[in-house]
Amino acid sequence: MNPTNSMEIIALAGLLAGALDITATSTLMSLQGMPLERLWQGIASGTLGTSAFKGGKKTATLGLFFHFAIAFIVAAIFYAISRQLPMLAERPILWGALYGVVVHLVMSRVVVPLSRAPKRAFSAKAFVIQLVIHICFVGLPIALTVARFTR
Repeated sequence: MNPTNSMEIIALAGLLAGALDITATSTLMSLQGMPLERLWQGIASGTLGTSAFKGGKKTATLGLFFHFAIAFIVAAIFYAISRQLPMLAERPILWGALYGVVVHLVMSRVVVPLSRAPKRAFSAKAFVIQLVIHICFVGLPIALTVARFTR
């Protein structure tokens, strides 16, 4: 696949980041004994609240849909900013890593607290793990994809 327009580039970047992010987090949670269905329902709980955990595969699937929708939005934002600030595509490792930090901070400190997801106690270990995941599997793939196909 060789994306040629902005929508294709955003779709590829969002799909890549979404797949890498959910794979990394799902793997970690599975290793800790959390069923994938429950993890993905947790994503849906941002909109549905605690009722998401009673919806079985339907709400787990909805959680995956929300996850990828967010990944596409995050990719679209980076793409749009990179059109105004070409330096983002010129140094994708630097800006991708920083974008991963920003995405994690916005999600963990703004989006999730304002959502209907059950509130959890802060864990520095979980915060750092998710920070690394967002740098490596969200920010960098998006920036590298945008840089590769917009030069």
